[in-house]
Amino acid sequence: MEGDNSPNLQLQQLPLATAAVSVQPHTESFSYKENLIGALLAIFGHLVISIALNLQKYSHIRLAGSKDPRAYFKTKTWWCGLFLLVLGELGVFSSYAFAPLSLIVPLSAVSVIASAIIGIIFIKEKWKPKDFLRRYVLSFVGCGLAIIGTYLLITFGPNSHEKMTGENITRHLVSWPFLLYMLVEIIIFCLLLYFYKEKNANYIVVILLLVALLGSMTVVTVKAVAGMIVVSIQGNLQLDYPIFYIMLVCMIATAIFQATFLAQASQLYDSSQIASIGYILSTTAAITAGATFYLDFTGEDVLHICMFALGCLIAFLGVFLITRNRKKSVPFEPYISMDAMPGMQNMHDKGIAVQPDLKTSFSYGALENNDNMPEIYTPATLPIVQEQHGSKGVSAPPYRVLEHSKKE
Repeated sequence: MEGDNSPNLQLQQLPLATAAVSVQPHTESFSYKENLIGALLAIFGHLVISIALNLQKYSHIRLAGSKDPRAYFKTKTWWCGLFLLVLGELGVFSSYAFAPLSLIVPLSAVSVIASAIIGIIFIKEKWKPKDFLRRYVLSFVGCGLAIIGTYLLITFGPNSHEKMTGENITRHLVSWPFLLYMLVEIIIFCLLLYFYKEKNANYIVVILLLVALLGSMTVVTVKAVAGMIVVSIQGNLQLDYPIFYIMLVCMIATAIFQATFLAQASQLYDSSQIASIGYILSTTAAITAGATFYLDFTGEDVLHICMFALGCLIAFLGVFLITRNRKKSVPFEPYISMDAMPGMQNMHDKGIAVQPDLKTSFSYGALENNDNMPEIYTPATLPIVQEQHGSKGVSAPPYRVLEHSKKE
């Protein structure tokens, strides 16, 4: 009898074991505390990172004219910025171990808000009060919207929690929703990479979509690594699972490739466009990955999901308005044009320019093919004409100015 009942007992215990590793939304009040701890750590981390980057930028600006390219290593400001940068990254990294992924990722808008406020406080130019408000009205509105969106994200964020053990992460990794998501993401990534490398589609959306797809895998692996480290610190060792090292290698690899594409985008486009478009695309991709891998929104009601989506949209709009107000960089002119100097006329011969002016594409010291330039910008030529002897004592000038034509 006992042998006959033992299989039944084992079958009855399987649903209980499965429920032990399942996501448990809204079951304990402590989960709200974990959300709050994770959100505060993320806000603190992004705020410190913004201050650190501005300190290092200030150090580089002060030493811009120095002959030593590494003079900033000797300044306390730069090292203080580096220390704060590491501290902020540790705060953001640890926040993934407490709160759901879909809640932590949109909070990177705090870094944009802090950078805008620091830029307004430490601005060098002097403005009248009316001009100052008119100039920075978009920044104020954007900061307000981003703060409102952040509040909605924290209030109505997903409240699903589970321990980041090796068994749970492995179970999520082989689940069919995530496998389907990975298949779609790999196909989209390969297509974008083909158009970017082979077809020279250097559009900002294409580059930042590549960054967003890589970033979604980065945050998934970051949460797994951070969660397993916290569980190990609490006494349940998880570092002996192979999945930990697989996630660690994927985290480092995707972060490196993500930084590579971001560096290429920064060489082609303005930093404000990269900040706004990159934040929107990366946040959307990361929330989708978190909802698919960690099932962040399992058990959430429709009201919480709608309010969370509204908070994301408001934060997107706020970041867009903040970055929209930044000044665009003016390209440096490698030479001084003649018409740019007051009181100085251009050198012309019957309307034909002899020296390149501001409106042309010439530049001193550059070897450029100017066959396609209009004739009005083509320099005059001075061909040699032989003297005609014996013509009634009147000699022709040895040189004659002729207009250069493409037939010659």
